[in-house]
Amino acid sequence: MEKLPTEGGIATILANPNPDSGSDLPEIVLQVVDLRPIGNSSTRYTFMASDGKMKVKAMLPTHFASEINSGNLQNLGLIRVLDYTLNSIPNQTEKALIVTKCEVVASSFDSEIKSEVKKETEMENEAIKAKKEEAAPSIVLKPKQEPIVKSAMQIVKEERGNAAPAARLSMTRRVHPLVSLNPYQGNWTIKVRVTNKGNLRTYRNVKGEGHVFNVELTDEDGTQIQATMFNEAAKKFYPKFELGKVYYISKGSLRIANKQFKTVQNDYEMTLNENAIVEEAEGEVFIPETKYNFVKIDQLGSYVNSRELIDVIGIVQNVSSTLSIRRKSDNETIPKRDITIADDSNKTVVVSLWNDLATNIGQELLDIVDTSPVVAIKSLKVGEFQGVSLSTVSKSVVQINPDLPEAHKLRTWYDSEGKGASMASIGSDMASPNTKNGSRSMYSDRVFLSHITSDPSLGHDKPEFFSINAYISLIKGDQNMWYRACKTCNKKVSEASESGYWCEACGKSDDQCSLRYIMVLKVSDPTGEAWLSVFNEQAEKIIGCSADELERIKNEEGDDQYQMKLKEAMWVPHLFRVSVTQNEYMGEKRQRITVRSQALVDPTTESKYLLEEIAKLSV
Repeated sequence: MEKLPTEGGIATILANPNPDSGSDLPEIVLQVVDLRPIGNSSTRYTFMASDGKMKVKAMLPTHFASEINSGNLQNLGLIRVLDYTLNSIPNQTEKALIVTKCEVVASSFDSEIKSEVKKETEMENEAIKAKKEEAAPSIVLKPKQEPIVKSAMQIVKEERGNAAPAARLSMTRRVHPLVSLNPYQGNWTIKVRVTNKGNLRTYRNVKGEGHVFNVELTDEDGTQIQATMFNEAAKKFYPKFELGKVYYISKGSLRIANKQFKTVQNDYEMTLNENAIVEEAEGEVFIPETKYNFVKIDQLGSYVNSRELIDVIGIVQNVSSTLSIRRKSDNETIPKRDITIADDSNKTVVVSLWNDLATNIGQELLDIVDTSPVVAIKSLKVGEFQGVSLSTVSKSVVQINPDLPEAHKLRTWYDSEGKGASMASIGSDMASPNTKNGSRSMYSDRVFLSHITSDPSLGHDKPEFFSINAYISLIKGDQNMWYRACKTCNKKVSEASESGYWCEACGKSDDQCSLRYIMVLKVSDPTGEAWLSVFNEQAEKIIGCSADELERIKNEEGDDQYQMKLKEAMWVPHLFRVSVTQNEYMGEKRQRITVRSQALVDPTTESKYLLEEIAKLSV
């Protein structure tokens, strides 16, 4: 028999808007109607939940995105609701159903299952009336029970006399999952584990001096949220929150997360003032499920130098030996190991593992690198070294060959076609005019120089990327065009006290070093000119030789040949992929334009691009 929506399912939900998390819900099967993303988001969806007669507006939190994207949960399909919260919508009489847990019963029907759809106000009135009628017979049948009215706290005291405050809180209030919270809810209680604790910091502004402190909280489902406390609340809760412990929290407030400062994957952030309730759940320990929001390697460019941490999954291609790096802040030596991973975008990226991850996980990966293991890494910082690079932080989590759908899919791809495919670094790929990744191609985001130089605010919050077609008009021969670098890590070296060269990063001396370009050059296009910073890899392609070779020409063949070599690189058209950032120099903000990749102009490809642009204008 074909499964159909539960008759009266919506009325049941309206009559019980906040069911106890531990209670058994009656079977509620609803049809998903008009499923669509919220705004431009691809992770949060809204729909109308229908039982065939009644409808209510509903929302699916971010952790259902994979079910929808995989096609398992579809429009006009049926779901069995296992847990939910019914919230009021500000300035409106209707309510919104937030489905926090469900399972798919049927993927999709040809059409909506319906008979007579009632208005929500009528549904609510009927639900309340039904609830009252349902309660009335119990009073008539059992009159002796009517005067025995006990509060939840009295019941708890009778059952657990000396229970801890947190235990009483957990018994008298429903614990809400983090995915169900939104800024419009009044009363809620969450049970979370502190998975990261920041320092108590002091700040100063026009209002005076203040204090701020934040923690990252994770519930049993693996959903995370960042909570921030200011001033008195910061001083009150800083000693109370301990890393790894579990707490019940209530009387906090939520707001839309500031993307510039958020460190977890959540649309909201929490604020706790001095009136918030934070009680330790003594004796309770849970290990949150690790939830990932993977970013493809070829999409990492937009996250460069952003505060937002990202998650990646890939096939391990290479594992380096461990290096000892001396930290500048305290001169302490810490271990580092680089691994190279690839995914089905046919791109690779280098991930730097630090501290225990370098010595433990890194060694484990080195031992099995021949098997091309799958590795999933949560919370990585995206830097601009070699175009794009990734680095672990203190809260990063690394899983080897995880039991995840994405891992199984990646393994199947690699075994069938990825093993023999040609891979390119995401950093070097920015130079390819024919790359399929539009966000990094030199044939997308094409602008004139005046677009960059006329807007001093570009790159203020985070780097912005553009493509330009320009001529190199000047390379100053008297600038410091290179530096002496360590042959192991490419960092700057100094002359050792006796002989050779000392590398501060590696903490060792070497008899030899190499030269690496670090130079500026002027470029021009029909709208103006600008100075670009260029590093070794791109400078070698522009000059046509290594920095060691250019120094040899200067020293052995004379200044005339040296200047001639530089002039050969001038007045040649190039395509540049550049990043624009704001740097402070002598207390003044200045715009810095850095070459991330370059290529000579290919007349055929450039003509095709221009024809396409002309066609757009004619349309």
